[in-house]
Amino acid sequence: MTGVDRGVTGRQPQAVRSALAVLEEVARAGAGVNAKEVAAALGLPPATTYRLLNLLVAEEYLVRLPDLHGFALGAKVAGLVGAAAPGRVPTAARQLLAQLRGGVRAGVHLVVVSGPSVRCADVDPDLPLAAPALVESHLHASAVGHLVLAEAGDWREVVHHPDRLPALTPATPTRPAELEACLDRVRSLGWAGQVGQLHQGVGCLAVPVRAPDGPLVGAVAVSSGRGEVPVASLDAARDCAARLGPLLG
Repeated sequence: MTGVDRGVTGRQPQAVRSALAVLEEVARAGAGVNAKEVAAALGLPPATTYRLLNLLVAEEYLVRLPDLHGFALGAKVAGLVGAAAPGRVPTAARQLLAQLRGGVRAGVHLVVVSGPSVRCADVDPDLPLAAPALVESHLHASAVGHLVLAEAGDWREVVHHPDRLPALTPATPTRPAELEACLDRVRSLGWAGQVGQLHQGVGCLAVPVRAPDGPLVGAVAVSSGRGEVPVASLDAARDCAARLGPLLG
């Protein structure tokens, strides 16, 4: 944190514990939780809760959602998770991703999937994702998230607040029926695509990576700032995903 004292004295340990408790509550409750809900869950005074939330936002451990209706985990938390996550992307998998990047005019990213959890494991260094933390925490708004939710028996059991889907852009599906339509399309096509749901003007497609025995273990995501789903890259992404399956499964 910026300007952290060298020593911890007086009331600082309790302040640190309170800040960590707020961070944990946002992680537990899920994207879109608001200050009032955090304060009630932790039994903290509202003024203290607001102060801690603002501090965590300033230090990038949390982000304030664009509609100002709640908070979500930020980039620094994603960095900590990535550093602690077990297993690295195999060299052979990175070589396949490099080949795909050399053949398409869009960003190519590998996302690792474990049940309802996703991790941006290999982001295109030349055309990076704008906010990997949003991809990992807003499954209802990303193509990769749609793959994961379509795979689930009941997506409502995966999303923390199924009746309160936060709007990241005007195109984000915020009603259950809207999300259901997206997931039905994924199940029909076998891949996911969206435009402007996570970031305005950005289109993305996601192709499932499956282990040899069938489970979803990852996704090859292709993103473009041209305001359309980069379907010209679909076949190449599918081929890459098929070859990645044995390496990741």
